[in-house]
Amino acid sequence: MTGDGSRAQTDEVTRDFESATAPLRAELLVHCYHLLGAATDAEDVVQEVYLRAWKAFHRFEGRSSVRTWMYRIATNACLDALAGRARRPLPVGLGGPASDPQVPVVADTETLWLQPLPDAAVSAAAGDVADQVARTETVGLAMVAALQELPARQRAVLILREVLAFSAAETAAMLDMTVPAANSALARARASIGDGVAQGRRVSELSDRERAVWDRFCSSFARHDVDGVVRILAEDAIWEMPPFPGWYQGAEQIGQLTLSQCPAQHDGDLRLIKTSCNGQPATGMYLRDDDVWHPFQLNVLSFSAAGELVHVGAFFEPELFRLAGLPEVLT
Repeated sequence: MTGDGSRAQTDEVTRDFESATAPLRAELLVHCYHLLGAATDAEDVVQEVYLRAWKAFHRFEGRSSVRTWMYRIATNACLDALAGRARRPLPVGLGGPASDPQVPVVADTETLWLQPLPDAAVSAAAGDVADQVARTETVGLAMVAALQELPARQRAVLILREVLAFSAAETAAMLDMTVPAANSALARARASIGDGVAQGRRVSELSDRERAVWDRFCSSFARHDVDGVVRILAEDAIWEMPPFPGWYQGAEQIGQLTLSQCPAQHDGDLRLIKTSCNGQPATGMYLRDDDVWHPFQLNVLSFSAAGELVHVGAFFEPELFRLAGLPEVLT
């Protein structure tokens, strides 16, 4: 074969590969996030998945769908990434008591903490694909945290069966397990998770009242109106902010934390932009440095079924602002 013929064949294979696999990128990002508990890790592993798949595409014989084949590659790439790695918790998941808001916070940079998944990252991965909605539904932050409590293979079985609706046989084949072993892992995972994980309400589900609370969350912090923040929180609300391992319970306690430890102390020190993560309402919070506001916290808000703001997860990693499509700075 001539060099031109070889290049033409390679180009055709590349087109076939991209046509078959590109529409799956967004849902694979969500899947890897569910397994890994970190948006940044999921982004990296998806790149590895596509590299592995491209190298093996010439051996794909169509015995399963391309989607099933890609999920097998993605699941095993995640299990490889998880080997020997501790779970990613949120501070409340460490099991300690609520913290004193007057005690200075100290970051724990050794622990790998749970991250949210900005919805904009999923949309960016979807690109122009029009039928992503049903396949890229992610689960709330609380459920992702609960998933991290499971051993990695149980986590994979539960996600493949319960979230993605693969059959027991498909799941077993993806994980090189027998069907009875896969069913046993699913039963153990279900028993561990139970039905007690309270999911935060999705943006699409928010009532007018809840949207107004979301607005007041932004405006109260921007004005440094701590009393206003306290008023919109549920009485027993929880605030946690990895990499700081403490967590804080109660609206008044959270108000004291804000007054005593937040570097913003005046009206205008903070600016906030509404966004969404894990399908839930969120805000990108920027802190002023002279006349420029830099990324400070990405806050994920959880409303209860009764419409109360019951949990705020505050995440300090600037990389999450990029994934959320938020500006690098505000001026």
